[in-house]
Amino acid sequence: MTATTRTNWAGNLTYRARALERPTSVAAVQALVAATPRLTALGSTHSFNDIADTDAVQVTLAGLPPVLEIDTARRVVRVAAGMTHAQVASGLEARGWALANLASLPHISTAGAVATGTHGSGVRNPSLAQAVVGLDVVRADGSLDHVAVDDPTLDAHRVALGALGIVTAVELAIEPSYQVATTVHLDLPWDAVSAHFDQVMSDAYSVSMFTAFDDRGARQVWTKHRLDEPAPDVDLVALGARTATGPVHPGENDTAGVTEQGGVPGPWSERLPHFRSSFTPSTGAEIQAEYLLPAAAAVPALDALRPLAEMLAPILIAAELRTVAADTAWLAPSSERASVGVHCTFRRDADAVAAAVARIEEVLAPFDPRPHWGKVSAATPERLHAAYPHLAEFAALARDLDPAGRFRNGFLDRVLS
Repeated sequence: MTATTRTNWAGNLTYRARALERPTSVAAVQALVAATPRLTALGSTHSFNDIADTDAVQVTLAGLPPVLEIDTARRVVRVAAGMTHAQVASGLEARGWALANLASLPHISTAGAVATGTHGSGVRNPSLAQAVVGLDVVRADGSLDHVAVDDPTLDAHRVALGALGIVTAVELAIEPSYQVATTVHLDLPWDAVSAHFDQVMSDAYSVSMFTAFDDRGARQVWTKHRLDEPAPDVDLVALGARTATGPVHPGENDTAGVTEQGGVPGPWSERLPHFRSSFTPSTGAEIQAEYLLPAAAAVPALDALRPLAEMLAPILIAAELRTVAADTAWLAPSSERASVGVHCTFRRDADAVAAAVARIEEVLAPFDPRPHWGKVSAATPERLHAAYPHLAEFAALARDLDPAGRFRNGFLDRVLS
């Protein structure tokens, strides 16, 4: 299939691929891989850098038949890689099952989300990749391999950046369905954020703070309480915040697409994301960057970022602070350490964002930041190897599994050098 001009979801990147292939069976994926010298898997186009770009062939798995097979004995669901988390979540909820966590946007592809180390929030919740207990992957010679939970390379495959093969199915750990209620508070002062950050962020199953690093402090605190757990006990109003009296959006859009707030209980699938699965977001004129820091560095890092508020004001839509439990995946941004994510959503001004990202990374350098694999960053390959201790080991595995570089692209050539 010849590619027309196509961009990523945000419109900040025009893909260079000369063709986009849409196989409709796993066998067709195998044949395509075996016959194509270079190709790159394309998820839901929600990455903001060139991780899924290539000057060769892109392949989307959105045309594969939807698969959602539940093994109740193992508490595992097997899903087609191209299915979105919204599709998986609704299918699980309809059968009384759940995932432990979801990203803020449920419209992203399941395989793409885990491949880039995407996460939700919660001091006990690792990235989405940690739920992977197995996967099917088409290797460089077109063979289909299953990586099981006892495979010593599973932690390499959980966050694989597309370098080890084309994933066609993912097995995820599941649990019985549960209910969640979201409450939102506004304008938590900086002194309360600094003094009570750990307490606030661990007060519920999933907590997010939103800020512009300005004098409003944490302008929004989203507290997502799992109803089968003790109720939150931090009094945010006593700490200086206000209870939101209606729905709020974390950015600048109207509230039509946000999930239910106001403490109204609902299924996990309709509360853990920030945005409704029934609401299909249009292309967002934005660029995102994110850095995961050691959890203990959260308050010092915020203190270091606050002086940037004036510089960031013209382009920053919102910065979100989330906690992520330690992962075992080699390349998860939260690998082997409890983390705090600092996620910035910028207006789509590439030059201004590039300058801001460089300054943010300079300020965060003392705190050992790990850039999110699917978002913009100024980090050099040397910096990435320092930030990700397993990166050299991963690069060696990628060379072993793909010696001819069939799955390589510009991004991987830089990162794995």
